[in-house]
Amino acid sequence: MTDHLRTLFEFLRFPSVSTDSTRADAVRDCAAWLDRKLKQIGLKSEIHQTPGHPVVVARNGERLVGRPTVLIYGHYDVQPEDPIDLWHSDPFEPELRDGIIYARGATDNKGQLLAHVLGVAETIEQEGELPVNLIFLFEGEEEVGSPNLENFLREHATELACDVVAVSDTGMVGPGVPTFTYGLRGISCLEVDIVGPSADLHSGVWGGAVANPASVIARLAASLHDAQGRVAIPGFYDRVTPLEDWERQAWADLPWTDEETLQHTGASALVGEPGFSELERRWARPTAEINGIGSGYQGEGSKTIIPARAHLKISFRLVPEQDPAEILDLAEAHLRAQHHEGVTLSIERGHSGSAYLMDPHCGWGKAAQLALAETFSGTEPALIREGGSIPIVQTFKDVLGADTLLLGLALPDCQIHAPNENFPVENFEAGIRLNRSLLRCLADGFGDAAR
Repeated sequence: MTDHLRTLFEFLRFPSVSTDSTRADAVRDCAAWLDRKLKQIGLKSEIHQTPGHPVVVARNGERLVGRPTVLIYGHYDVQPEDPIDLWHSDPFEPELRDGIIYARGATDNKGQLLAHVLGVAETIEQEGELPVNLIFLFEGEEEVGSPNLENFLREHATELACDVVAVSDTGMVGPGVPTFTYGLRGISCLEVDIVGPSADLHSGVWGGAVANPASVIARLAASLHDAQGRVAIPGFYDRVTPLEDWERQAWADLPWTDEETLQHTGASALVGEPGFSELERRWARPTAEINGIGSGYQGEGSKTIIPARAHLKISFRLVPEQDPAEILDLAEAHLRAQHHEGVTLSIERGHSGSAYLMDPHCGWGKAAQLALAETFSGTEPALIREGGSIPIVQTFKDVLGADTLLLGLALPDCQIHAPNENFPVENFEAGIRLNRSLLRCLADGFGDAAR
């Protein structure tokens, strides 16, 4: 095993699950490990406390005139490992099988984050200095919506001022296909609670006389879509802008088929909004998804009750021009407008983040695509949007005035947020090369990109 892999395995062993309060010490220890690693390679690094988990900021010294300032963002927190019984190995004891690393956080986002760090380390070691003014910004709350990072950016806007941001927390179209993501969907979340009787009731004695929260929650969930798969919330599509013709053509030409989507998801058929391809639905159309629903008895056999409560979790993926707060207003109005006699409905709003879109043909975009092509043997990069959300990316634009270059290294079968999350060694090593090429391309194209 190489030294780089040993370092990654050490990083992956931290159970830095940001949503789990019992693991707050592990998250802090992970931040401290990163801080030490950044100092070891010659950077000036500091840990900044927040009301939640720490932010780690490092730089390569005083800013030099005539060089671009590049901020590289990543997150060291990870998703919970549940359901643990579906993992083939310990999620926090990395395992290498057939050239693939299996561990929680391997591809979201510790593998890519460390690849950037090691790329910088190699450049400093071999060339003595970096061709750019560099800022590393690593947070520990991305998986819970980055609740403290916007305030941190605003408080430290002067020190974090940069020309462009780079992030490797997106995907590749397929193995060996360099992929530049120029757009991300936004997100809004909410939870619905239905309360009926004061306790579970005998369904024979009381059935037909009192409302059943499980039935109410099922009707609410069903009301989110029409029979064709469109979101049925009034006003939901009012601000949605159409795709450009060149985008639709570029995506149609990608080496990706509907059959591959079925293979990767295990679904039996593709469904969704009529009039759009599978990629268009995933990357550039807004959606409403039920993330969880529960009520009543879930054990073996029958228990004939009317449950007292029911619960529903919903998330909306949003596209440019849709406002997350407005979408939650519309969703709440829609849900409250349904018939709820005999029960009490309450709604709690969760985290939100705006969609992001940049011009991939701008100077910075061209420099990033050149670096991707160099890293992947001259292959022309695929230009895509992506269905996932990185809410802080639009915040970088709003607060720092900088566009973000999204450089994919995750494969479609990486099992992100799922059991057996994985990251190929080949992509980890490509990430190290990509960092070196990216910094050089951004430095070489600084004058053109800035205009």
